[in-house]
Amino acid sequence: MTGVQLGQLERLDPREVWRNEAHDFTPWLRQHISILGEALGLEIDVDVQREVAVGLFSADLLGTDVGTRAGILVENQLEPTNHSHLGQLLTYAGWLGTDILVWVSTKVREEHRQALQWLNDHTHEEVLFFGVEIEVIRIGDSPPAPNFRVVVAPNAFKGC
Repeated sequence: MTGVQLGQLERLDPREVWRNEAHDFTPWLRQHISILGEALGLEIDVDVQREVAVGLFSADLLGTDVGTRAGILVENQLEPTNHSHLGQLLTYAGWLGTDILVWVSTKVREEHRQALQWLNDHTHEEVLFFGVEIEVIRIGDSPPAPNFRVVVAPNAFKGC
């Protein structure tokens, strides 16, 4: 098969695209929430709130699933997962009463993957926990493109 030209896939540091999590990535994610929704197998209403007050703190994004009207909390970070963000995810969900919790990170550490899976296995079946890794890729001189990889999903969502 000579003559077939293929591009080289290149993975970029997400910080090359979004220098600041709160000022760059969170607003971008809010504007492009359908890309995350597609990866999750959910249709997220485009009317997503940003920096929603939770006492003295702020949740990154709060949206709604179009089909079920369930609240969706998105906590994001442009670094590997950490205990602080897990605590934030649970605290914000408790305060806001959301049923779908999505943790977006550049890398879901194994201990956090297991914690999210444990929560899926031991909480009410209508409460859904997702762990999602964001990577940025491009081929040749193409613009950078986001790629969301769901690494933890509730048992009912194993196919996404």
